[in-house]
Amino acid sequence: MVLWLALNGGLLLLAYLLGTIPTGYLAGQILKGIDIRDYGSGSTGATNVLRTLGKGPAVLVLGVDVLKGILAIVLMRGIYGLTPIGSLAPESVQLVSWLPWMATLAGIVAILGHSKSIWLGFTGGKSAATGLGILLAMCWFVALGAAAVFGTALLLSRIVSLSSIAAAVAAAVLIAVANQPPAYQLFAIAAGVYIIWRHQTNIQRLLAGTEPRIGEKISQDAEDGVMDG
Repeated sequence: MVLWLALNGGLLLLAYLLGTIPTGYLAGQILKGIDIRDYGSGSTGATNVLRTLGKGPAVLVLGVDVLKGILAIVLMRGIYGLTPIGSLAPESVQLVSWLPWMATLAGIVAILGHSKSIWLGFTGGKSAATGLGILLAMCWFVALGAAAVFGTALLLSRIVSLSSIAAAVAAAVLIAVANQPPAYQLFAIAAGVYIIWRHQTNIQRLLAGTEPRIGEKISQDAEDGVMDG
């Protein structure tokens, strides 16, 4: 039992550490020798990288942040698939039913790691890209549906934050419609609420009509009210 608990705790720690990899911060340091948190929105996510460093670095950061989410789930499933793992589980635990819940926990801690990185004083991004990666690993067609909502909203509004919020809501709806395991539905709801909460400053600017569109810079007044995130 002790080894079983230690194994699961270690897997969750690994998922968190994957999430904490500060991709956007590293891009700023390597490419321009800057702390990207001092620029734009103060976020380490791909949108602020786009605003501060350009398209190429933003695409790279987006890709790595998505990959972090995918790996958190793939590693959990892969390790659970190893034959010796079953011998550590208590008799009351059925791995088939237990795995979705562990995957959900791994996804949640990976998202927390991205937005609350231990390497950045518990600051970071807003977790939308990492959340997409987790959804891709959990249920790829739901993730693609959410991505389609994001793309459509972005095409119409040219506002990344609004598009991310729309995608978070869509993911929670689509995963329920697709009748995915309750654990995955819980993840989509919890992650969606958290991602929307991380966008609360953006929501304030959206309501005020001052949220920048793609290609626009955040005004100094807006920057003064931005949280790290």
